[in-house]
Amino acid sequence: MATQLDLLIILLTISLPLLYFFRESLPFIGGKPLPSTQNGSIGKAKKVEEEGDPRNFVEKMERAGKRAVIFYGSQTGTAEEYAIRLAKEAKSRFGLSSLVCDPEEYDMNLLDQVPKDSVVIFVMATYGEGEPTDNATNLIELISEEEPEFSNGSTLENLNYVIFGLGNKTYEFYNEVARKLDKNLKKLGGNRIGERGEGDDDKSMEEDYLAWKDLMWEQFSKVLGVEEGGSGDVADFLIKEITNHPPEKVFHGELSPRALLIASGTNTPSTISGGYGIKNPYPAPVLASKELFTLNGGDRNCIHIEFDLTGSGMNYQHGDHVGIWPSNPDIEVDRILSVLGLLDNNKRFNIIDIESLDPALAKVPFPVPATYDAIFRHYLDISAIASRQTIAFLSRYAPTENSKQKLNEWGTNKEIYAKEIDGPALKLAEVLQAATGDSLDLKQGEETFNSTTKWSIPFDRIVSSVPRLQPRYYSISSSSKLHPNSIHVTAVVLKYQSAASPIHHHEPRWVFGLSTNFILNVKNAHSGSNTPMSEINSNALEAVTMKKVPSYKLAGPRGNYIKENVYKVPIHVRRSTFRLPTSPKVPIIMIGPGTGVAPFRGFVQERIALARKAIEKNGPDALKDWAPMYLFYGCRKSNEDFLYKDEWPEYEKELKGVFKIKVAFSREMKKPDGSKVYVQDLIHDLRSELAPLIVDKRAYIYICGDAKSMSKAVEEKLIQMLGEAKGGSAEIEGVKELKMLKERNRLMTDVWS
Repeated sequence: MATQLDLLIILLTISLPLLYFFRESLPFIGGKPLPSTQNGSIGKAKKVEEEGDPRNFVEKMERAGKRAVIFYGSQTGTAEEYAIRLAKEAKSRFGLSSLVCDPEEYDMNLLDQVPKDSVVIFVMATYGEGEPTDNATNLIELISEEEPEFSNGSTLENLNYVIFGLGNKTYEFYNEVARKLDKNLKKLGGNRIGERGEGDDDKSMEEDYLAWKDLMWEQFSKVLGVEEGGSGDVADFLIKEITNHPPEKVFHGELSPRALLIASGTNTPSTISGGYGIKNPYPAPVLASKELFTLNGGDRNCIHIEFDLTGSGMNYQHGDHVGIWPSNPDIEVDRILSVLGLLDNNKRFNIIDIESLDPALAKVPFPVPATYDAIFRHYLDISAIASRQTIAFLSRYAPTENSKQKLNEWGTNKEIYAKEIDGPALKLAEVLQAATGDSLDLKQGEETFNSTTKWSIPFDRIVSSVPRLQPRYYSISSSSKLHPNSIHVTAVVLKYQSAASPIHHHEPRWVFGLSTNFILNVKNAHSGSNTPMSEINSNALEAVTMKKVPSYKLAGPRGNYIKENVYKVPIHVRRSTFRLPTSPKVPIIMIGPGTGVAPFRGFVQERIALARKAIEKNGPDALKDWAPMYLFYGCRKSNEDFLYKDEWPEYEKELKGVFKIKVAFSREMKKPDGSKVYVQDLIHDLRSELAPLIVDKRAYIYICGDAKSMSKAVEEKLIQMLGEAKGGSAEIEGVKELKMLKERNRLMTDVWS
């Protein structure tokens, strides 16, 4: 006979699945409440969009009365920024409201249900070797099928679409994703509006975008039957200054709500550890840091820095990337606060809340409520070169007719913009200062900026116009097999002289890369050498010169990034396919001059860990049948910038001759004709050793570093070598063999321009 417990188990077994199945219609377990009778327009808009299937973008468009949906394929946030810009321009030009969507979050097989009087805009970045970004992979796979299964068939004759691609011409597969998507949409019957846009990040993505969009909008207007002047300058956000807000609920630069809970003392790291990623970066303690260049009095720096992962729940593999979240330097934060009149009466620490007036078009780009200081220090990219479109847009808020004329000229004339803004690398606040004739330099004896002219720009326009500060990615230069609790990074500090400009008295000035100079500040503070001024002087705004790097507030929000002389930096891991073959019996050829050597240090360490296990298990001869592992490295001089110079001999020794490093010192070695020697020349010299490994032993080849010249030069030498090995020419057999290597993932690249 069944006991009461048995009956209870049977009852739960039947009722729980039923409750789950009908969960959407049962309010007492979380179903949707009955329709509200409240009148707020924002509340209504949100409610309309939240009803129905959350993955059905067509239904969402119809409910919200939107005729455009914009899908972005973005790896670093740039494509998403351009998607939002297109949505805003559609609204300002035609009064046309759009959805801005991540394709990963929607059912893309519903593309065949998009009404004929609507449009789908695709903003697609190409990543790696012609690959789609992670969030666009499923979309591209669907559209690339021979007969894709949409909701009502396999054609898209109903579809009006627009495409803008983001790529880099230094890569072989330039804008491959946008081109492939365009080709397949056409094949499926789609109707493209305007030309396919292609932005080249190697030259000027911004100029390519501006040149493309105006002609596209003309065709857009005709196809959709909309006229310009439909809306004008429409606000995206509602900004409110608030007082008496609970201090523990104000963001001071924390990058996620979870980080705020820890920072404000509501929770401890141990109670909510794990779950760290791009939406919740981990404040990693700095374990070690050092200068890798041995230049006496030189102005070049390369930093090795190690981050502690202990207790974070984070892990990584060799070849992965780490995203580092920098803050803006003190001088730029104070500059823009001064220009906007927010230094007066200490307004920088006033708290503001932001609400999106159209969440489907423009989400609030950072956590709120927050202070003005936190927004400019941690959330908005005020250190980037001001874009021509932003300059033109802000001209309407110019305080004088003369400054308005200047902004209009810079915003509409690309030649003048290139000469006076882009070449000298002026940031937005510097552009505003220059337009009114204010000095861009801190005056002698002053500790802070005091701009003569204040710009009354509505703060919601600042939030709409200035992009979110994004993480910067670096190849991890360690192996988790040897260093399971730490991530190593190798970064050359970016510093260069800009073009001369009239704004700087026709003289060049030093331009400092945001993230690498942030890392340099962290290294200096951690090591105790040349402690950054921000740690010893609260103002820290001495003018930046050739000999002085910008200072940063390293203590972070609420001072939580420094405790007992331990500095912390927010990081997260991005997965990569840049991996070693599993078997050590497969030959490896690695080419990585400069900091391109970073992932290969991790590769070699990976093999070291495997070798130690093999020797422990099988004795000292365990590596005798391992395949060779070549590293081709290049730098200027053996005594100046030879990265990890002391480590490589130790690795060679421990791997018992399996690992071999070949180094090109470009300023010490000469070819017979007197020209410099680079890594591609070493490869050519060893072609009789390398070619059999590639052709007969199925070697894997890895290239990391500069995409503009090095990567192409290396591939040219490989083509020559493979053509000879196949008994043919470089142009035919060599090219064919290289293509095959790429298709089979035996030639992989991790390059940048």
